[in-house]
Amino acid sequence: MNYTELLQTVLIYALPVLFAITVHEAAHGYAARHFGDNTAYMLGRITLNPLKHIDPVGTILMPLMLYFATSGAFLFGYAKPVPVRFDHLRNPKRDMIWVALAGPASNFVQAILWAVVLVVLVTTGVQERFFVEMARAGIAVNLVMWAFNLFPLPPLDGGRILAGLLPWRQAQWLERIEPYGFFIVMALVIFGIVGSLWLRPLMNLGYGAINWLLTPLLMLLR
Repeated sequence: MNYTELLQTVLIYALPVLFAITVHEAAHGYAARHFGDNTAYMLGRITLNPLKHIDPVGTILMPLMLYFATSGAFLFGYAKPVPVRFDHLRNPKRDMIWVALAGPASNFVQAILWAVVLVVLVTTGVQERFFVEMARAGIAVNLVMWAFNLFPLPPLDGGRILAGLLPWRQAQWLERIEPYGFFIVMALVIFGIVGSLWLRPLMNLGYGAINWLLTPLLMLLR
């Protein structure tokens, strides 16, 4: 890929990625505040300002290094996590499920909104490739974040959700994995296990659900 194509790709994905990570983290903070923990609010993290959520290494350096190292075949990154004091929640075990679920849910909603943009662009005859590709990127980026973060292993959101659903003893066992969870997940990603057994099936389900939800809009615009 030459530098012109690289620049085009960066510009196409920049806005969807910024929205995806910003709304995801803000959603966690908003949910935590709703259920009794004001930590994120006091630190100014319930905001749509992407600068508050960008991690220089996880959001910028790591994805760029992986992009060049794998010729775009594998990308991974992360935002600065929103601090949540689960012991401040009114019902910690139950409420942490909703706090964890808020992030992936926000990404699924964003995927739907980008799909609406794509449908409107295509059905109204807009031929500008940049905007069409940006809408497609918005769907893909948010579905990846939705599916990946639901993987049931801490520190991912899916691990928090699973810990909230399990009985106390099993939940405590799962939480003990958290210090090593990131490395376990990365190993599963590198060996293709997460991609083939989790991401791909869940994303196919997500695309199918979005197509079904937008069927009335498609019929209306035809």
